[in-house]
Amino acid sequence: MRDNLDLAASAQQLADAAPTGSIDRAAASSVAITLATTRDISHARKTLDGVTPEEVRDAAVEIFEQLSTD
Repeated sequence: MRDNLDLAASAQQLADAAPTGSIDRAAASSVAITLATTRDISHARKTLDGVTPEEVRDAAVEIFEQLSTD
């Protein structure tokens, strides 16, 4: 399994590739920042529950799930 910083780098690549101002960019950026600043995967996942608005949170959780299961 990859560590938080590896996953954060992957999320940042997704954010960079997404259109500026899009939900996908906001969500992937949120995942990247969360992964880079939390101690482990479970802490990162719990932290994402605080992302707002809801549509960004839902997209962020989906991206997180994809990255963490690859």
